[in-house]
Amino acid sequence: MHKFKEVEPIDSNYCIALQPICDANMTHIADELLYRSNATATFAQIDDDLMATARVINATFLETGLKNLIGDRKLFFNAPKEWILRPELLPPYPEQVVIEVLESVTGEPEIIAALKEMRALGYDVALDDFVLNDATRPLLEVASIIKVDLLEPVIEADIAEYKRLGMRLLAEKVEDLSTFNRLKAMGFEMFQGYFYARPEVHKETSRKGRANNHNAQIRILSELQLNEPDYQRLENFIAQDPQLAYMLLKYVNSATFFLRHEITTIQQTLNMLGLNRLRSIVTTLMLANNGPPSRLLLPQALTRASMCEYLAQENSNIDPRSAFMMGLISMMDALMGMDMLDLMAQLPLSLEIKDAIMLGEGHLGELLNLVIAFEQAQLNSEASELIVRLNKVWLLSQQWSNEVMSQID
Repeated sequence: MHKFKEVEPIDSNYCIALQPICDANMTHIADELLYRSNATATFAQIDDDLMATARVINATFLETGLKNLIGDRKLFFNAPKEWILRPELLPPYPEQVVIEVLESVTGEPEIIAALKEMRALGYDVALDDFVLNDATRPLLEVASIIKVDLLEPVIEADIAEYKRLGMRLLAEKVEDLSTFNRLKAMGFEMFQGYFYARPEVHKETSRKGRANNHNAQIRILSELQLNEPDYQRLENFIAQDPQLAYMLLKYVNSATFFLRHEITTIQQTLNMLGLNRLRSIVTTLMLANNGPPSRLLLPQALTRASMCEYLAQENSNIDPRSAFMMGLISMMDALMGMDMLDLMAQLPLSLEIKDAIMLGEGHLGELLNLVIAFEQAQLNSEASELIVRLNKVWLLSQQWSNEVMSQID
């Protein structure tokens, strides 16, 4: 039986707050971008770093617009590790956005490589609540700003090293003017804290109905599960999600299809793809359109689904199409921000697929358990021939996943 994390609905009425940052002349030069679960919240309630990050990006850059929110000031953006490793998901405006590396991040080689790429793109990198030790020291190679938390002891030897390396120093949690003056004398250039300003919630960024049309999406998924979907109903459902319709037309007119004439309607698109391809492509595009968290997880979900399909082709007891959909739907709760029990209730899936996902039972359940165990590197005791086979299938599936993602990005 698989465990599923309870997820918060995507369309909750969240908003953002900004905490001002000033320079040594007490001029307002920057803001730190903060997440608030609703317009009346006075502090962050974050159960999922990825979801909170996706929401502040949506509210700030896509809905409100950076210039409308802060003009030409700098914006400090808190980036979880998963965001650092996917630079293409970062907010635009590298000349204005400062990537703030959280204190939980250490200097692994892949982190350093990703941060170097960000610096090359023009972003400044700030190290939040930075504590210098062997695990974090490599981060000094790629940072331009060090944020020092005044609730922790200030180690003057470390401050001297930061200054020697040419780092700009930002003091946070500065509570009074005397502390501000002392830190200014030590060489700090930027300051953040209640002595200057408290975080201000921007209620205008709180909006209802943000999510894509989830009712239409569930109806699309339901129709695609039928042996003979009604193409007219499917066309109507897709039309209710304009972003999905746009992405589908963009995909089918891409170089992948070598078309002589442009496809301009949803009906033409559905007729051209064929049922099996339609199921995978429409589902993939729908999920890709579901926000940044879904974009992060989608390649893994596609790879899992493809592995299930490949392996099912070697087993006469399993339908490959059912295996593909099982693999994809096994991650659908995270991809859509919905509870898995709710999804199971709304999708007309076979009992075999439901038992496989929820209980890990049956031929499909055994297949899903095998693929998940491989993903989690828990097959050390299995036969080496099986490991070799799974590695080959994973590489094929990963290649296919990358090709699909390259077409929809």
